[in-house]
Amino acid sequence: MTVSQRRKGAAIVAAFGLAAGLSGCAQIRSHQGYVIDKALVASVRPGVDNRESVQKTLGDPSFASQFDNSTWYYVSRLAKQFSFGTPKPTSETVIAVHFDPQGNVTSVDKTGLDKVVHVSPNGDKTPTLGRKRTLIQDLFGNIGATGTAAANAPTTDNPNGGSQP
Repeated sequence: MTVSQRRKGAAIVAAFGLAAGLSGCAQIRSHQGYVIDKALVASVRPGVDNRESVQKTLGDPSFASQFDNSTWYYVSRLAKQFSFGTPKPTSETVIAVHFDPQGNVTSVDKTGLDKVVHVSPNGDKTPTLGRKRTLIQDLFGNIGATGTAAANAPTTDNPNGGSQP
């Protein structure tokens, strides 16, 4: 085997290795929820349709309003992610079909990512009220605190102590 053949073989192996390594960085696109058909959504008209016709036209809703069942929601979401990453929504559509008490459609609203709110947590820990105690204080803090004196002793949630005579 000559030197040029070895280099060519090494280049081919390196190319395959690079291709295999980069294939893990491929972008994944996903669809979640209701598949929106614009013609079907446009065919739902206020004052004409009712719950039964909406269910026949659009199918079962993604979810209904929690308290009075006067609104049906159809949710569709497109997202992308790189391998092992967190999915990021590229588009989201929520179709809300509102009904009156008789079950007739009163309005059809369509919203998107403009209504989505990003919530960022406060670091890795949730702040709590109260004093900071160590594990040892939690384990051994009540040793010797028994009897009536301990029952009336001040605590974190009752700094004035228990019942007074």
